[in-house]
Order: sequence, then structure tokens, then C-alpha cells
Amino acid sequence: MTLLKAKILSPSQSDAILLWILRGLALSTGIIVVLIVVFLLLEAWPLLQRVGWWRFVSDRSWHPAEGLYNLMPMLWGSLLVTLGSVLLAAPLGIGSAIFCQYYAPPLVARVYRRLIELLAGIPSVVYGFWGLVVLVPLINQVHPPGTSLLAGIAILTLMILPTIALTAEASFAEVPAEYIQGAAALGISRWGTISKVVLTAAKSGLLTGLILGTGRAIGETMAVLMVCGNVVQTPASLFDPFRTLTANIALEMAYATGNHRAALFVSGLLLMVAIAILVAAAEGIEKVKSFSS
Repeated sequence: MTLLKAKILSPSQSDAILLWILRGLALSTGIIVVLIVVFLLLEAWPLLQRVGWWRFVSDRSWHPAEGLYNLMPMLWGSLLVTLGSVLLAAPLGIGSAIFCQYYAPPLVARVYRRLIELLAGIPSVVYGFWGLVVLVPLINQVHPPGTSLLAGIAILTLMILPTIALTAEASFAEVPAEYIQGAAALGISRWGTISKVVLTAAKSGLLTGLILGTGRAIGETMAVLMVCGNVVQTPASLFDPFRTLTANIALEMAYATGNHRAALFVSGLLLMVAIAILVAAAEGIEKVKSFSS
């Protein structure tokens, strides 16, 4: 009996083992990210040494076979379609989460939640195919050619909406019931409680959802490749075709060699820098809000 007790780990020992496992997993994740960045740098470095960074923003066009490496039109296309989709999906997603959590009857909320989860599981190529055969012809009736920034924004809005909505709903569910009960005891209306208490208490989760949605939007490839036209130009209006950095890599990597291939890895580096800036900005906003409060 004494020997059996000795073999059983105490709670403190179990916690210590779990802590080291979690530390190992976190370290592994960090190492993977660093290895990806190092790989991109190693592949892009020969061209960067030869032509420098400035050529990727100052050349007159993108024709790697002719030694022209301007990535700015595609970078602007990626940023504009991401910004437009987030601006549309954020209020829609947060609003649907508020409806599902605080206004909808239980049965309606359950069905609605399942539909949002189903929307999150649809492959991106299906979104792109639907956009190509349904959305693009509709836009073409308003303003040719149909493949455009507007089509890309609409498709990405549908794609990131479930991420923002489900994250927001999970954040609302974590708001302590005492906050809501206290607001009700003070005679605050339901909408006043949601806008002044719930949204403030859940702001960290809402910001996380926006970061996840933005990350998916800026990294999406197949759907935008199918509906955006793939013309290398900076879109001047919602109806102009354009090409994103991710679509550019997918279209040209299969046949790219030499400097052309290295230039595509520079595109990957730019995407990593954009994601890093996004995460840093979100962290900075969160720290400023925490300090001010």
C-alpha cells in the first residue's frame, strides 16, 4: 500500500509536469515560426543582396523575367481587400454574436450558431467557386468586368465572418453574470448593459477575433485568386481587378526559377512582416487600453 502511494504523483508534481509540457509546446511553436522566417530569408537573400529592397517598391512594374520586381500594386491589393472585408465583417460578426447571446430565443440561437459553424467549415475553394459563378456575373451587370476588389471584399467578408462571430460569442459567454445582474439592478436597459458593460468586459476577446479574422483575410489565396481578376495594378475603385501577394505566389511559383523564384519568397517575407505589424499593433492597442483604464 505504501509503495502504491509512492507511485502516485502529488498534485504539485502533476502541475509541474504539465507546466513543462506546456512550456515545451510553446517553445516548439516559437521555433517553427523562426524556422519559417529563416527559410524565407535564405531563399530570398541572394536576390536581396543583388538588387536590394528598394527595387521591390520603386520598379515600374512586375516582370521578373525582365528584371522588374515592383510588389507594391499587389501589396496594396492585399491590404485594401483585407481592410474592406474586416470593416464589413467586424460589425456583422459582433452584431450576430450579440443577437445570438442576448436577444435570440434558445432554439433560434442554437440553429443560428450551427449555421455559423457550418459557414466556418466551408473550404475556401467553394467560396471562390460560388463567387466566380454567382457574385462576379452580378457585379459585371453593374460594372464590367465583375472580377474586382468588390468581389474580393464580399467573399472575404463571408469567410472571416464566422471567425469573428464565434470568437465574439465565446467572449460574451465569459463575461461574469454579476456584471449583467448589477447593471440590471441599477435599472440600465438591455442595450445599455451590452454597450457599456458587456462590450467593455469582452474587449480582449473581440480584439483577438479581429486579429484572427484579419490574419485569415490577408493570407487567403484560392478565393481571391478566383474572383479578383489577377491583374497586377493598384485598384483605383471597387470595380477594378487586381492581384494579391498570395495569389501572385500561387500563380507563379510552379514555373518560377532563379531571380523570379527568389522574388516570390520576398513576397512571402512581406506577408510575414504585415502579419507581425498587425499583431504588434493589436498588442499595442491592448496595452494602451489597459493603461488608460
